[in-house]
Amino acid sequence: MKRLIKQIGHFFTHNAWITVTKKEIIWFKKFHQPITNKMREAWMGYMFISVWIVGFLFLTVYPLASSFYYSLNKVTITGGQGIQFELVGFQNYIRIFTTDLDFITYVQSFVTGLILQVPIILIVSMLIAILLNQKIKLRGFFRSIYFLPVIIVSGPVINEFLQQDAGTIPLVQELAIIETIETALPPFLATPITDLFSQIIIILWFSGVQIVLFLAGLQKIDAEIYEAAQIDGASPWESFWKITLPSLKSIVLVSAIYTIVMLSTFSTNSVIKHIQTLMFDTSRGYGYSAALAWIYFMIVALLLAITALLISYQKNPDKKPKKRKVGKR
Repeated sequence: MKRLIKQIGHFFTHNAWITVTKKEIIWFKKFHQPITNKMREAWMGYMFISVWIVGFLFLTVYPLASSFYYSLNKVTITGGQGIQFELVGFQNYIRIFTTDLDFITYVQSFVTGLILQVPIILIVSMLIAILLNQKIKLRGFFRSIYFLPVIIVSGPVINEFLQQDAGTIPLVQELAIIETIETALPPFLATPITDLFSQIIIILWFSGVQIVLFLAGLQKIDAEIYEAAQIDGASPWESFWKITLPSLKSIVLVSAIYTIVMLSTFSTNSVIKHIQTLMFDTSRGYGYSAALAWIYFMIVALLLAITALLISYQKNPDKKPKKRKVGKR
């Protein structure tokens, strides 16, 4: 076995195109390139991540390219001839925006719900993380309890909760808050807000990973900074806005991206259900579903880019306002 490995290695390092020695690389037996220590370190790094690179190429890049090729074709699966492709160009994409009103409605509902759910998940996660970071009894137990839903959460579990009306708080039903919102607001605003109240417990279940991220960020903040601020007369509220929140800015960005991706790919997502349903429709098929998936991917990517810009944006304090010239009278 060792001899076979040496032969394979010798073949890749000594052939008609390339020859590798301890000091240099010879390309096509003409061009000599010296091997430096920096190059050796780079090769060592690529060797360590080579498994990930191979997996990324075959498990991510190749499926993405295949799905895009599917979206440009009318795909027909037959029993005897296998998969047949009929090139239609961008007709699937045009058909989506002209005839598939259900997809557009599902996307609008998803984006509206995302705008409401992501800030709530981030705020609740940060507040719980601040509470769990305090010196309280059974702190490790409570941390485990808040992370437990992440382990057991799944599509069938969530569906069962929703079917049994276990996703909302009983007080919301007793006070008829949902009915009040439906009568007071127009439908395009009332629908996402009522969905938020009816699934408030489920939304809190999605906060486990974010709580862990915020806890890690809080534990990296030096306690002496808070002590110095307290000596200078800063209140806890001022310490939060001036110390805690700026220190957690990178964690907020990571948590927001994770939350958007999680909500976008969860099995109860109506957009994903619509794409999966049309996959087995004989009149549309895999090509049409692939086009739907690519449009949905671009929408989610755009939302991620907007979120990253909004969170990472900051004013330049060094930039001074321009002085207005005063003309002579």
